[in-house]
Amino acid sequence: MDLMVNIDVDDLERGIAFYTGAFGLRQGRRLGPEVAELLGGSAPLYLLARAAGTPAAASMRHARSYERHWTPVHLDFVVEDVDAATLLATRAGARLEDPVETHPWGRIAHLADPFGHGICLVQFLNRGYDEIASA
Repeated sequence: MDLMVNIDVDDLERGIAFYTGAFGLRQGRRLGPEVAELLGGSAPLYLLARAAGTPAAASMRHARSYERHWTPVHLDFVVEDVDAATLLATRAGARLEDPVETHPWGRIAHLADPFGHGICLVQFLNRGYDEIASA
């Protein structure tokens, strides 16, 4: 099975600028006027232009909102240097939501992208998650 990541944005060009500027992704194909493929990570990332206020799905009453929102699914970007990556992401338009935290497995920064989506920057230290794995 392959994994693809899709992210709704209300402004496709601004989304491309943010994700290429903040994470060093590069633009791949344009799949029509409303979809841009970004490459350079372990899975392709597709930005989907969807207007604020439009239905999230035909069977739902929820409308898209690009204010900060919470969802149990978010993106983690594994980086070499969380401090440098946080600076780059915030300069590109992300908002740092908490101070960078250090754990036995590594360091993490919690941010929100310009479209309200939660993202984390993760820098593994030592043996990464193996530092806390029990089996």
